[in-house]
Amino acid sequence: MLPIMEAKPCNAWIKTHMTEAEKQQARRKFYTQTGIPNVIGCVDGTHIGIIASSENKHLYLNRKGFYGINAMIACDHDMLIRFVDARYAGSTHDSFVWYSSSLKRYLENTYQRGDQNSAYLGDSGYPLHEYLLTPFRNALPGTIEATFNKKHSKARNVVERTIGVLKCRFRCLLNERKFCYAPSKVTMIVNICYALHNICKQYNVNDPEGNDSFVDVVVPLEPPEEHFSGSAEERR
Repeated sequence: MLPIMEAKPCNAWIKTHMTEAEKQQARRKFYTQTGIPNVIGCVDGTHIGIIASSENKHLYLNRKGFYGINAMIACDHDMLIRFVDARYAGSTHDSFVWYSSSLKRYLENTYQRGDQNSAYLGDSGYPLHEYLLTPFRNALPGTIEATFNKKHSKARNVVERTIGVLKCRFRCLLNERKFCYAPSKVTMIVNICYALHNICKQYNVNDPEGNDSFVDVVVPLEPPEEHFSGSAEERR
């Protein structure tokens, strides 16, 4: 039953592809709120607690000190989920999940085909690309880099709020509620919950109250390199 529930709703309700009209609307919304141009979405990771079996147990222990799945999520300006990858153990770094994802390949292909005006935002745990903008690391107060980081953080708040809504709406996703299923089954359940979230958004179901309590903590930034003359994504 779970594979069917996963395949049907996820394929129908979680769509990475955005029409040009949807991209324009997202760019306009992000730019109006933050002043950063060409942003169509945000990406982040969240940890889903599990009771790990003895097999490869160490792989599921995450940096927060509990066993879990590292689920990457991407959403647009309206908290509509555009992508999810919940296949990896909790110890997996966000950058590895990103590099292994079909979202990365999709954005790269889209960029190479000529769409150079569409980018996602990610925190400092993700690598910098032309199509994935990350903050400057430990920018000095009062600098242009620090101003950009504030705008970047404000824009990324939408994905943190989306994770909060998800965990408040589907409380099985809360870290305190450990799944006692095999990781592959937990992945299916997570995917189904994310698809149901999009259905709720489509039919204007009210978001649960109190979701701000579950907003993930922002990853600390690291010092920037000065006077660099790097790649195209760094110049962007």
